[in-house]
Amino acid sequence: GRFVMRKMLLFGFYLVAAVVVGALLAAAATQVPALAWLAFGKSIGLSVENPMVIDLSVIKVAFGLEVGITVAHLLCLIAAFFGYRYTVKAMGWMQHEDNEQ
Repeated sequence: GRFVMRKMLLFGFYLVAAVVVGALLAAAATQVPALAWLAFGKSIGLSVENPMVIDLSVIKVAFGLEVGITVAHLLCLIAAFFGYRYTVKAMGWMQHEDNEQ
C-alpha cells in the first residue's frame, strides 16, 4: 500500500544519490594522490564507443550499454543501503507494513 510506495521512492532516492555522490567522489579523488584508489574501477557491458550495429539497409540500429563502477561507487552504495534501513526503521515504516495486511 501506501508505505510500500514510500519505501520504494525512498530506496530510489538513496540509490540515485549514492551513484551521483560516488561519481563526484571518484572524480575528485583523481586529483588527490592519496585518494586515487577511490577512483579505481572497471566498466562492463557492450562498449558505447564501438556499439553492436544491426544494418537492415532501411534502418540501422546500434546497441551499446556500458556500466562503470568505482570503489567510491561501491562505498556510497553500501552507505546508502544502511542509510535506507536506518531511515525506514526511524520513520516506523516497518511496523506499518505489518499492520496493513
